[in-house]
Amino acid sequence: MDAEQVWKLHGSVVDQLSTRFPEAAELLDEAAHDILAFTSFPRAAWRQIWSNNPQERLNKEVRRRTDVIGIFPNRAAIIRLVGALLCEQNEEWCVTRLYMSIGTIAAVRAVGADNSSTPLPRKEVALESSTEAA
Repeated sequence: MDAEQVWKLHGSVVDQLSTRFPEAAELLDEAAHDILAFTSFPRAAWRQIWSNNPQERLNKEVRRRTDVIGIFPNRAAIIRLVGALLCEQNEEWCVTRLYMSIGTIAAVRAVGADNSSTPLPRKEVALESSTEAA
């Protein structure tokens, strides 16, 4: 599935929702750029961009470790614990896990440097041409 197909699918979902759930359809339509921002990146990076699993795992680990202590004596104590946990997770990601390959990161950077290669969805093209005519 490419970016254009994803945008078309989003449009069809909004259309389907508009009859029974107009407020939800309007909300999805207004948030389309935020929801589908991942489509402006290379296809190889989509899974890493749209997923928040690593963040959820990190939050779960922070909760697990702070629940053991229960009540912290002061603010500095929790900052030390969470800071140490974040450093540990950062080292683990740098050494053992590679979330995005070097090739994927290079491709994402290339898209960022050359913004003209990012296709606009049909809805935006129609909006731009109607504003230019006015």
